[in-house]
Amino acid sequence: MERRMTAAPLIVPVILSGGAGTRLWPMSRPELPKQMLALTARETMLQLTAGRARGDRFAAPVVVASAQHAEMVEQQLAAMGMTPQALILEPASRNTAPAIALAALAMEDRTAPLLVMPSDHVIADVPAFHDAIAAAMPLVREGWLVTFGITPDAPETGYGYIREGAEIAPGVHRVERFVEKPPLDAAEAMLAAGGHVWNGGIFLFRADAYLDALREHEPAMVEAMTLAMAGATRDGARVMPDADAFASAISRSIDYAVMERAARVAVAPVAMGWNDVGSWDALHAISAHDADDNVIHGEVIALDTNNCLVRSDRARVAMIGVSDLIVVASGDDILILPRGRGQDVKKLLEAMKR
Repeated sequence: MERRMTAAPLIVPVILSGGAGTRLWPMSRPELPKQMLALTARETMLQLTAGRARGDRFAAPVVVASAQHAEMVEQQLAAMGMTPQALILEPASRNTAPAIALAALAMEDRTAPLLVMPSDHVIADVPAFHDAIAAAMPLVREGWLVTFGITPDAPETGYGYIREGAEIAPGVHRVERFVEKPPLDAAEAMLAAGGHVWNGGIFLFRADAYLDALREHEPAMVEAMTLAMAGATRDGARVMPDADAFASAISRSIDYAVMERAARVAVAPVAMGWNDVGSWDALHAISAHDADDNVIHGEVIALDTNNCLVRSDRARVAMIGVSDLIVVASGDDILILPRGRGQDVKKLLEAMKR
């Protein structure tokens, strides 16, 4: 009797678009977060993310976003000729573990592999990313949870690290342990020792494997998300989970809820020009510079000025004889700080709230 081959299920991109991007204030705001902005190219960060997971191997994406951004998400994807198979609108912020659970529960085929990507990262070498996905897929089909480790090029203290264990498939290692954001001396030691990668927050696993691991370690969260999806209202691709059930879940990242606790967790190291664009300093580092090492967007006049990032969406900015500054003018707000202090924008916003 002739045997019929069953086609492997398509990879479902799951785009997490709930972040606020506060460290890129004043351009990134709750009503217009950084993933909705064109910061590194003509396309917005969301569009770049969606664009790197389209083609024959990929299904239409699932986007998990804040309810207030629904129309923006739909418009930006439509501009690319894309329609999400589901746009799940979180009624509140509960971090990444519940958000991914919503996407997994939305799958009719629970064996579908989910490629979980934050919506606000830069990946310069997309073919390298696709090669890493292909290397991880055999383990994913067996039920492993795979994270993509970014090959480090500096002793970065702003990222968590992953220590690679034994190679269990070509280009894929068992995770030996996760390392919290380290002090500089520890980061330097890990870089010198090798076998450590940055934790980039991008994952690949079957929907059922994720839900099984979450059920083992955070059963109340799975129960809350199951109730939230059971009570969801729907309008076309939009899915609005039940707010009360959703709010009952604890706020926890996928790293703490699952990846650091599950038994079968693997890492696929990859050098793909990754950056999480977590500050204006990071944007300066990855952007095209002029002859004076400035990154300038908008109506800006800069004389005898070097090593600065200057962006303005309305006001004219004039600078003379300065260096190593970040100047961002958006609407009625102007941010000025020395380069290297980009992470302090979050502190500034906290002070403004007080």
